[in-house]
Amino acid sequence: MSLCLQARKLACERDDRWLFEGLDLDIRSGEIVRIEGPNGSGKTTLLKILSGQLSDYSGELYWNDAPMRQVREHFLANLLYLGHAPGVKTGLSPLENLAWYQALSGDKGSETQREKALAAVGLTGFEDVPAGQLSAGQQRRVALARLTLTQRALWVLDEPFTAIDRDGVDALEKQLIAHAQAGGCVLVTTHHELTASSVLRRVQLG
Repeated sequence: MSLCLQARKLACERDDRWLFEGLDLDIRSGEIVRIEGPNGSGKTTLLKILSGQLSDYSGELYWNDAPMRQVREHFLANLLYLGHAPGVKTGLSPLENLAWYQALSGDKGSETQREKALAAVGLTGFEDVPAGQLSAGQQRRVALARLTLTQRALWVLDEPFTAIDRDGVDALEKQLIAHAQAGGCVLVTTHHELTASSVLRRVQLG
């Protein structure tokens, strides 16, 4: 069965204004779904609802056709969420940050795995540097290393291209395409114009 996250009649109100209502959405294996819309249209809010971080909405969520409340644990075991902020602890090194990420997900992992993940995002030589001494783009790369390190079917990514250079953008886009082509799902907001037309679907808000 194809992995599928479904939203039915989803609606969310903020400050007496509807961000979206009556939204139906299916995200299936092999797809990159880009959420589009002007600032304030609810893109980040929608990602947080779909990833189980917000509960103040109406409508229903389903994972593989089952109500989310019945399969939440299985859903979270298949989810990797990266927010707009990199979520990097500045007092820890990149290696220590990845070890912390793995511990949060119950995966002890190994230093060799973490070193390979950092090498994949171009951080060889920076493994033990305190993250607070890294540039914004390098801190973003530490967060993006989780895509290599953690095997999750559904990636929910809020502005993942922020602060990374052209080489990093190209590498990340190839990674998103490869994940989708391998049967994964990607839900993303970005100002970067994705070129993955064969696997890309757009959802417009606002």
